[in-house]
Amino acid sequence: MPASPTFAVLNVARSAPENSTARFYAAVSDYWALTKPEVNFLILITTFAGFYLAPTAGPGGFRISLLIHTLLGTLLVAGGTGTLNQFLERSFDAQMRRTARRPLASGRIKVSHVLWFGVSVSLAGTVYLALAVNVLASLLAVVTLLTYLFLYTPLKRKTSLCTLIGAFPGAVPPLIGWAAARGRLEPAAWVLYALVFLWQFPHFMAIAWMYREDYARAGYLVLPAGELRERFVVWQSLIASLALIPLSLIPTITGESGPIGLLGAFILGSIFLCYSARLAFRRSNVAARQLLAASIIYLPLIFILMMLNKK
Repeated sequence: MPASPTFAVLNVARSAPENSTARFYAAVSDYWALTKPEVNFLILITTFAGFYLAPTAGPGGFRISLLIHTLLGTLLVAGGTGTLNQFLERSFDAQMRRTARRPLASGRIKVSHVLWFGVSVSLAGTVYLALAVNVLASLLAVVTLLTYLFLYTPLKRKTSLCTLIGAFPGAVPPLIGWAAARGRLEPAAWVLYALVFLWQFPHFMAIAWMYREDYARAGYLVLPAGELRERFVVWQSLIASLALIPLSLIPTITGESGPIGLLGAFILGSIFLCYSARLAFRRSNVAARQLLAASIIYLPLIFILMMLNKK
């Protein structure tokens, strides 16, 4: 039975705000996706660890408010960097199955809107860190943003050494946390930096192997061609994971962590090494997927272990 004119008008009036609300939430979801929240989660964990593991200075002790300012500023800069990265790589993202449905690559958001959003969020984060935390933390965030966007990002289409170059800015978050707490960087902070630096190689090798065809389709040279590819995967996944074990023991050796931290770090490092070895010698998608999962678990756990055993 056809709806009467009165009910038709009521249905249209009811659906209009519902559609408007749906569009609003869809837009918020798309802009949130631009910031790469899955990456920012690990960034915040390592930033928090750097702040927490820094020796407490001054009569105020551990300052929760300063920690919150640090995490918020870092999140803004990281989110802006992720957005601008998608802006720079929008044409290449559209060619890969893994990234074709991203908000910008799929055309759901205008290019100009993404650019202004990324710039605004990045500037807000750097200024916020400078005013609410300290200048050193802000400078570290700025250097990370610039090197990631204008050095690492273009190199992905030029050389497989981009992984090495990208690992330098990628390991900065714990330095930001440490600088926020102390106002300066000390040798122990660089141990945390080195941990994240080395961790990135097996982590990214797992991603690069799983999506090697996607990357090749878009012209990314994250893996070399020919026989060199296999040796490249072996060195970057296996050697880096092996080096993580003695490096993670340094806080206990220097007296900054308890004996439980020594045993825990050795066990975690050995397990991570096993998964890296599987990819290095089997070079299969299954091994890559397992290594990726192991890497996502390893990094938070090693820092949690250090924080729980901090002296």
